[in-house]
Amino acid sequence: MSLVLSPQLVNLLRELAGGRDVEAFIIDLIAERLDPPHRVKLYLSLHEDYLKSAEELYAKGDLTQAGEKYWGAVTALLNAIAESRSWEHYSHRDYDIIIEELYKETNDKSILVNFSMAERLHANFYHNFMSKEGFEAHREAVLNLVNRLRGIVGVMESHN
Repeated sequence: MSLVLSPQLVNLLRELAGGRDVEAFIIDLIAERLDPPHRVKLYLSLHEDYLKSAEELYAKGDLTQAGEKYWGAVTALLNAIAESRSWEHYSHRDYDIIIEELYKETNDKSILVNFSMAERLHANFYHNFMSKEGFEAHREAVLNLVNRLRGIVGVMESHN
């Protein structure tokens, strides 16, 4: 399905998003109207979409865009985890707090390190400073983080 929006509406959405990804902003607006279990499902579905898109962009060699989609895949998982635990998850600061809490819970330093690598991919989207080799190292760390976060989500789902 394709949706065509007027230029005025697009500009308003960009303004309201305040520099955030407009699609993510719209998803958050929709999520506000869902009950928590449906929000978690929405964020997990969004994670899958971002990860698939990231892999497609990576295969095409569009590393800058791919890096931002990997970041989206990570933050969507963090949103799902936070939503299931009634934690705030609406800002970059919230993501840092979530990561700290998950580190305390698991004592797994790779969560901290790999999240920092994901943040660098996010920064690269805006500043395009990363070499292909550097991108590869960051991508590997992010995929490891995704797997670790998926494990945490799996544990959550088995307790529901």
